[in-house]
Amino acid sequence: MKQSKYLLSIVFLLIFGLSTFASPIKVSDKEIKEDGGIKTEIKDYITHHLKDSHSYSLTSWVDEDTGKKVYLELPLPVILYDNGFHFFMSSKLKHGKTVVESNGNFYRLNYDKSKIFKTNKEGVFDYDKDNKILNYAPLDFSITKNISTIILVAFIMFFLFTNLAKSFAENKGISKGIGRFFEPIILYIRDEIAIPNIGEKKYKNYMSFLLTIFFFIWFLNMLGLTPLGVNVTGNIAVTFSLALLTFLITNFTANKSYWGHIFWMPGVPVLIKIVLAPIELLGVFIKPFSLLIRLYANIQAGHIVLYSLIGLMFIFQNLIGSSLSFVLAFFISIIEILVALLQAYIFTMLSALYFGFAVAEDDH
Repeated sequence: MKQSKYLLSIVFLLIFGLSTFASPIKVSDKEIKEDGGIKTEIKDYITHHLKDSHSYSLTSWVDEDTGKKVYLELPLPVILYDNGFHFFMSSKLKHGKTVVESNGNFYRLNYDKSKIFKTNKEGVFDYDKDNKILNYAPLDFSITKNISTIILVAFIMFFLFTNLAKSFAENKGISKGIGRFFEPIILYIRDEIAIPNIGEKKYKNYMSFLLTIFFFIWFLNMLGLTPLGVNVTGNIAVTFSLALLTFLITNFTANKSYWGHIFWMPGVPVLIKIVLAPIELLGVFIKPFSLLIRLYANIQAGHIVLYSLIGLMFIFQNLIGSSLSFVLAFFISIIEILVALLQAYIFTMLSALYFGFAVAEDDH
């Protein structure tokens, strides 16, 4: 029954998203970049790539006949709430160059901020003295690039490990197919991460979360290295949500000994306890904060470095400089594959360590 619900969701997304698959959007190149040169254009491209967007931009080129830039992209559903819901595809926004009419209301995308605002028929933005847009921004429930990627990874994990469990049941504990690749990883997380840090008595209570968080982060990081241009784990809102789950599980499953070592440490003089208690309490919040910052900063920095090296090819425009940039970009890409796995491992390892602190038995 649950599988049928997931299948219906996938079919809905495919029909809704692929109805205008890879629709060419023509936008005047002059409108996009009137001045600033290639360096400014590369900087703007990197900045825009790091943000979420309402479509998957595959590639773009300038039409020699019309002089307009043509975008080849996969549009996604736009869902706005403004005195009722409004539905349309992101291809109608045309990278903020056109105004979309929906039920008598007009909306326009601010390309720099990847945010949709309500405007008049002409699509005019009102600015204050600090160059901040004053237009009303409706509630945006759109299936953006990051959200659709998260949904995709969720479905991949669901079907992948459901089939792995079925193969175990049908073959008496022996995996088959692609499951043979993932089985050693699952066993490694159990034997080398969960059991040593949490203990054999209670590690099973946390295995489902540890496996989910590891493969979820790993798959998202790997998709971030594809030409789809996704940067999900480089979004601080996503890493904050993941760290929040670790924080909640740690503190809601913690035993009395855990809280006793935070507020009234056994075997420590009273004056020292008074000094250490606020520090230990602060550490409760610092631990998940370090999780979210570490994952966010590493993935964000990797994308910036990689795209900067690729941008240098267009700046040098010569055999030596462009070739050197290409070689550096290639090796950084290889390193990023390792980083994608390493960050998933570190997040899982530290989460297991925090769980172990929370359920450790009192030996005093």
